[in-house]
Amino acid sequence: MSENKRNNIHNSATLSVAPMMDWTDRHCRFMHRLLSQETLLYTEMVTAPALVRGGALHLLAHSPQEHPVALQLGGSDPVELAQATKLGADAGYGEINLNCGCPSDRVQSGAFGAVLMQSPKLVADCVAAMRDAADTEVTVKCRIGVDEQEPREILPDFLDKIQAAGCRRVTIHARKAWLQGLSPKENRDVPPLDYELIHQMKAAFPDLHISINGGISSLGEAKAQLDRGLDGVMIGRSAYHQPGDVLSTADPEIFGQGEASDPFDVARQMLPYIEAHLNGGGRLHQVTRHMLGLFAGRPGARQWRRTLSEGAHRDSAGPELVEQALASVLG
Repeated sequence: MSENKRNNIHNSATLSVAPMMDWTDRHCRFMHRLLSQETLLYTEMVTAPALVRGGALHLLAHSPQEHPVALQLGGSDPVELAQATKLGADAGYGEINLNCGCPSDRVQSGAFGAVLMQSPKLVADCVAAMRDAADTEVTVKCRIGVDEQEPREILPDFLDKIQAAGCRRVTIHARKAWLQGLSPKENRDVPPLDYELIHQMKAAFPDLHISINGGISSLGEAKAQLDRGLDGVMIGRSAYHQPGDVLSTADPEIFGQGEASDPFDVARQMLPYIEAHLNGGGRLHQVTRHMLGLFAGRPGARQWRRTLSEGAHRDSAGPELVEQALASVLG
């Protein structure tokens, strides 16, 4: 990858949309890219074993229009992660991100995700192996700690080790993950947020690009974090459920580039994409399920959601259903 492209994806990390299982698939990312040309997008987590042992290379499929886009990998074996990184780089991803934050039982049983916060030396070995495998930026997404760990004690050591292994950029979810006693859903809300710790880490690691994640739901909140000196902000559920609010003005407000996008125009721009998806054997709901929040908070948004939700699963459903739903918002 050229240094110019590397810098572009680095700069795009000023604002990013979090990797979210079952949500940030290629259809979702295509729409998000129409809303913002600059924001860094992430895939759903793809496990290294699925790619290396299972040969599931279809999980790497994406459109060139999605760039800048990063691939998030799950795994804990340095050799396997290196092989998966090479596959991701060959598929065209400009960044490979190692998941050290997901608290789900399935991830724990594979000895990766948030449980890796307990093994910083292993994470460093993984990062080093991934960096050696391809000329692609390798980043980490982590929590501030897990279970009974004291974040102020373990997080500096974790960051020091991954930085020494060559990681230049990290996204920190400002909550602990409780691997015992809380569900993955509860782990997104119940553990208290500690934004101040993230700012302390930025002061302690000035050369590390640090993005903050967790509980940030608007561009105003994102700008407040950036103004205090953080390098980037990652937004998750709000970017998915209210993409028009979060992403349509991101380019001018966060990046100082271009103009705000219009969700009405984006909905129309999705029509040729939907047509191509249907012609390839896809179903309408596979795309439109990501479009339900496009007009959140606007007059007609409820009818928009209802029309798409009730009609998109029908065998005959096509782009005309989106046009019908759009008329309810325009009206």
